[in-house]
Amino acid sequence: MPTKQNLHIHTLYADGKNTPEEMVLAAIEKGFDSIGFSEHTYLDFSDYPYQMTVEDMVRYRAEVLSLKEKYKDKIEIFCGLEYDFYSNVPTEGFDYLLGSMHYLDFAGNRLGFDRGVKEVEAYVGDNFGGNGLAFAKKYFEALKLLPSAAKIDVLAHFDVLIKTNQTLHFVDTASAEYIKYGIEAIHDIKGKIPLFEINSGGVARGYNNVPYPQMEFLKEFKACGFGAIITSDCHDARLIDCYYKEMRELLLAAGFKSHYILTENGFKEEGL
Repeated sequence: MPTKQNLHIHTLYADGKNTPEEMVLAAIEKGFDSIGFSEHTYLDFSDYPYQMTVEDMVRYRAEVLSLKEKYKDKIEIFCGLEYDFYSNVPTEGFDYLLGSMHYLDFAGNRLGFDRGVKEVEAYVGDNFGGNGLAFAKKYFEALKLLPSAAKIDVLAHFDVLIKTNQTLHFVDTASAEYIKYGIEAIHDIKGKIPLFEINSGGVARGYNNVPYPQMEFLKEFKACGFGAIITSDCHDARLIDCYYKEMRELLLAAGFKSHYILTENGFKEEGL
């Protein structure tokens, strides 16, 4: 049976609902072999209330390492970071980095778009005149730069910009233009970040009925030789395994025969 692992988990250190230990206990109860915590890194320009401070990062790592020892006979635990493109913090001592883009730059003013429905509606209206395709173009062009930010192991929630699109319908994700912008980004990142995640975070939080990324992008990741990991972008311990069975099926439908898991010796390929 494939290893059950989740490397995208948030806690009360950032925007999650549970303590790290509560997440560990939920993972054990649901039969996970291993998990990895991946809190958001500090951003010196952002007033978003759910990011760690530099001091929090130290406490966070210490707590996760303590849990790793405490539960070593029951589950394997890793300590990572979700590293935003605009982060500028040390990453030494962490087991892996998820790379993400949550802000876009407008003449030096970095504005966050990963927000609620009303905030995203205003974001697209104020910055793109309501043109969701222009928003997508700018996002995917910015995402091409992500490998330059740090040594990223996993490309996180590739098309997260459409989190609220099921409600707002600001862009046609089946359109040739939209798919072209995404595929161009995949090709530009190819060879620079080895893995991507299939991520059910939008499903878990009630925004979407399918995970990131959409099928056209899944197939392109496969064609370009990326490895896949399966995560739930967990913010609530009750949903730590949200949509796991379905995500395996989607990977198989896209042509994947394997996924990757993190071990003490690095990432390892394993059959689905």
